[in-house]
Amino acid sequence: MALFTINRYLGGQDESESASELRSKTRLAKLQERVKAREQQSLAAEEEVIVKDTSSGQSSLGKNKRKLEQEEKEKKQHKKKRKESTEKLDDASNTAASVEHSASSTNGTPTKKKKKRDQKKEEKQDTKDHPSEESNVAVQETKGDGRETEGNQKTANGHPDPSNTGSGKSSSDTSFHFLGGFENKTVQNVQRVLPKWLAEPDAIKRDIKSNLVPLSEVPGICSRLQKKLEANGIQNLFPVQVEVIPAILETVNSGLLIGRGGYRPRDICVSAPTGSGKTLAFVIPVIQALLTRVVCEVRALAVLPTKELAQQVYKVFYSYAEGTGLKVVMVAGQKPFAAEQVALSETRGGMCRSLADIVVATPGRLVDHINKNDNFSLQHLRFLIIDEADRMIDSMHQAWLSQVTKAVYKSGSGSDMSIFRRVEPGPITVASLSPPQMPLQKLLFSATLTQNPEKLQQLGLHQPRLFSSTHTSTQDGTHTEEKFNFPQGLTEYYICCTQSKKPLLLLHFLLQLKFKPALCFTNSREAAHRLFLLVKLYGGVEVAEFSSRLSPNERQKALKRFEQGKIELLISTDAAARGIDVKGVKCVINYDAPQYIRTYIHRVGRTARAGKAGVAFTFLLGVQVKNFVQMVLNAGSTGLQKQTIKPENLKGMESRYEEALDKLGKAIKEEKSQNRF
Repeated sequence: MALFTINRYLGGQDESESASELRSKTRLAKLQERVKAREQQSLAAEEEVIVKDTSSGQSSLGKNKRKLEQEEKEKKQHKKKRKESTEKLDDASNTAASVEHSASSTNGTPTKKKKKRDQKKEEKQDTKDHPSEESNVAVQETKGDGRETEGNQKTANGHPDPSNTGSGKSSSDTSFHFLGGFENKTVQNVQRVLPKWLAEPDAIKRDIKSNLVPLSEVPGICSRLQKKLEANGIQNLFPVQVEVIPAILETVNSGLLIGRGGYRPRDICVSAPTGSGKTLAFVIPVIQALLTRVVCEVRALAVLPTKELAQQVYKVFYSYAEGTGLKVVMVAGQKPFAAEQVALSETRGGMCRSLADIVVATPGRLVDHINKNDNFSLQHLRFLIIDEADRMIDSMHQAWLSQVTKAVYKSGSGSDMSIFRRVEPGPITVASLSPPQMPLQKLLFSATLTQNPEKLQQLGLHQPRLFSSTHTSTQDGTHTEEKFNFPQGLTEYYICCTQSKKPLLLLHFLLQLKFKPALCFTNSREAAHRLFLLVKLYGGVEVAEFSSRLSPNERQKALKRFEQGKIELLISTDAAARGIDVKGVKCVINYDAPQYIRTYIHRVGRTARAGKAGVAFTFLLGVQVKNFVQMVLNAGSTGLQKQTIKPENLKGMESRYEEALDKLGKAIKEEKSQNRF
């Protein structure tokens, strides 16, 4: 720019000496002021950038260090360039002044028109030479402020920007508007609303003894099964059986293909106390519904969580199906896989046919047969029975259900126009009812059936109907409590003691108080094995253990000997707490306190079954008493009592007990050396 002014002023031959010196000085002063202003603006902008980078760079120090180094280098380069430019401007102004002085002395002053043209050209050239710095400053100011300022509304020469003045709006009109009015409001507690079928179940009477109903008064049971019931010594049915058996039989009155009125039958859910007769409530109607079958196909599938429980249900099915032509098969892993395959189906003349009408299975073995046994078909399945349904859901065993559903609605090799074609049901429409197809009806049974709709939804129930006598839901503030009905003849006690006194208390109950036979529960199989060894070494009590340490055959033998009265104390984990009907149990002892109320209910439910009397003791440490008592009372128990054992009652057993402890230590060391513990 300085060179341009030098060349331009070389042509001003008529300007006077005084005027030219004054004009050159004023222009030089303006140029220096602008250079200083630009330096200050650039330095301020760089400082803002550095401050921003350092504040935001706390999370990424490595990157910011590199940026700062680069900015420092650029800053140094800018300073060098400014110094060079200022030096050039000073030199140019000096040369311009000398040239103008010499030219004015020879040529005189220019005209006024030429002065105006030169000033306009100079201003235009000035704005063209430095547009970027002004725009950069404006951008930085908008980033820092978030709104427009006066510096952004002016051009490089200090005049107002015509785009801003022409709009006729102030800077406040174009700024951001902050939303307000957000005040702390009290949020109302959401009350849980259960589906109608859960909130309004069909009630089952709780008292068994006073609500027995004679067989002849229960509608729907055929004479053939009535004779079998009488032959097994059953003259009256329990309340749960009186309600559930007619409800299931009602869904098959029109045959296996269609339900009542031609619609798909509703699924049945039953929540009744332990020992109330739930097994017979589904065995009788299923067998009666299948009595008229012509071709042998798997039409009923009962799924249970443990092998022992599967064995128990299989025995009940087998006893009532005997002599009817119906065949019951159990697949629970107690036999080799090949032997179970032979029991399920056979092949004759290249044709495969089923040998089972009713299958009792555990989830794992059932999935094995669905995936590996090509001759195992569920395409004719009519009843899916899920016993101990809450455990099947809570223990994440429901993965088998999707496998069963796929196998049921698997497209067969026959024609799609077959009357037995099955399609996974959707919304009920006229088209979905024609032609009719065999429905899949689910029957759920548990003593502690959950009321959580999300968990029950995993089972894919169709318009379910709930029969319940076990628990209700009470809402209090922000949480919901579930209350259960305990067996009528059960008496509950808890005893506060130390961990070291627990074995002595157990021996005191058996040897001195004569609570035999007794079922004792621990929380782990290691604890069960240690206690078994200790009681065995102490002597005087016939004892056995029941846990996953033993094989299925060994567990079955232990249960059989316990039922026969050959074993006085059976020490078990929670494997025996679910559903297993052990006859003659007069006393249940919780050696380790259960952590959950459902576990406690299933444990104490092994006694006081079918309306009989029973007693349950729970050993508690001092820190466990408050929470345990509150948990049981909240669940609906009204008879929990505290029992105190005097220390002098245990003194006569202590010396012998110390000897047994010494022997126990040696026995455990020996087992560990042989990798048996």
